[in-house]
Amino acid sequence: MPEHLSLSVDVDAPAERTWAAITDWAGQAEWILGTTVTVTGGDGAGVGSTIAARTGLGRAGFVDTMTITAWDPPRACAVLHTGRVVRGTGEFRVDPLGPDRSRFTWSEDLDLPLGALGRAGWPLVRPLFRAGLARSLRRFAAWVPTRAH
Repeated sequence: MPEHLSLSVDVDAPAERTWAAITDWAGQAEWILGTTVTVTGGDGAGVGSTIAARTGLGRAGFVDTMTITAWDPPRACAVLHTGRVVRGTGEFRVDPLGPDRSRFTWSEDLDLPLGALGRAGWPLVRPLFRAGLARSLRRFAAWVPTRAH
């Protein structure tokens, strides 16, 4: 059974601008902690495109490969995680909160690696993962209004 995690942040930018920022794959290095993202197949702007996110420091880290499974600008992008470490589904969603504000929600339904060991370790890892994601979302909310568009 996948483990669900979802966090949101309000952004001082219209939905279209927030969407452009979250789907600027290379730009994600500006706000996601310790991560660089590249488009590995397609144009990164539609179903079937593939992306790879490398998370870590130096040689320690892993690559999260993904295939875009839904593309509904400026509202939602869903992915299927296809890597060895990260498997499951994820979604970026943008909801307008008026003409100059929006809410960005990041959701994941993760199939934990390492079987029983992964399930046993998740209660220890989950708070750290959640804290890192929350910090990244706060960085995103601060970054979007300063980003040239």
